[in-house]
Amino acid sequence: MRRPAPTPRVITVVGPTAAGKSDLGVFLAQQLGGEVVNADSMQLYRGMDIGTAKLTLTERDGVPHHLLDIWDVTEAASVAEYQRLARVEIDRLLAEGRTPVLVGGSGLYVKGAIDALEFPGTDPEVRARLEQELTERGSGALHARLAEADPEAARAILASNGRRIVRALEVIEITGKPFTANLPGEEPVYDAVQIGVDVERPELDERISTRVDRMWEAGLVDEVRALEAVGLREGRTASRALGYQQVLAALAGECTQEEARAETVRATKRFARRQDSWFRRDPRVRWLSGAEEHRGELPHRALALVERAVTA
Repeated sequence: MRRPAPTPRVITVVGPTAAGKSDLGVFLAQQLGGEVVNADSMQLYRGMDIGTAKLTLTERDGVPHHLLDIWDVTEAASVAEYQRLARVEIDRLLAEGRTPVLVGGSGLYVKGAIDALEFPGTDPEVRARLEQELTERGSGALHARLAEADPEAARAILASNGRRIVRALEVIEITGKPFTANLPGEEPVYDAVQIGVDVERPELDERISTRVDRMWEAGLVDEVRALEAVGLREGRTASRALGYQQVLAALAGECTQEEARAETVRATKRFARRQDSWFRRDPRVRWLSGAEEHRGELPHRALALVERAVTA
């Protein structure tokens, strides 16, 4: 039986990849009379289904999901644009008396949606110069420079993520301040209850390995091949997505498919650690165990947490 929340709030379900966020988000939306708003940056892309573990219509169990499949793979991701779109959906749902349940592991996207986060503008000349340097010297060299200018930003951004490194260096040059100095503290725009799904590292690593194997079995290589035909390789953001980047390398003959699969597992494990570190820095996140032994209890513990917060 669905129980509408007594006061309009935003619920966030966050944590590392493979922790079990998506299913929990569906459950909470069902119980609270809500709808899911996607906060996974790669699930915004059309056709990127298998490699992003996007829920099927059946798995969504009748719960409307928003901000899925809205961008072509050739479009560069923009946190500022996501912020605008997410707030439109959140405001609409609140106005309708529905509970927005924001689900995803893209930390900056979640923060941009619910907190007072202003994004510095861009400078085409600075951006072009940095992108040229990225092409000539590679992401590793730029990441080393970022580590000197802003160690915290360097820890949060993968050394292989040239697009984000360029953006961080651009902001530093434009503002004269560290990239992380442009990210304010916890100044909420919405009254939010934040739930983190916690899985101990050995179990999470095993889940990631199993998930990647299942993605390959489900046809990830064919999915990437089809997306390559519509411009995935040219997409500045989508082509760097975990799994997709590695399969593209295999299709180009740069490695074998088995090597691509192994590298996807390694890269995803590294990414999960960064996700966990990001969300741990926010004291507002209330962590619940998503371990296999607590899987049956997690939904009800999360619901109880939300209801306590609403009536507090």
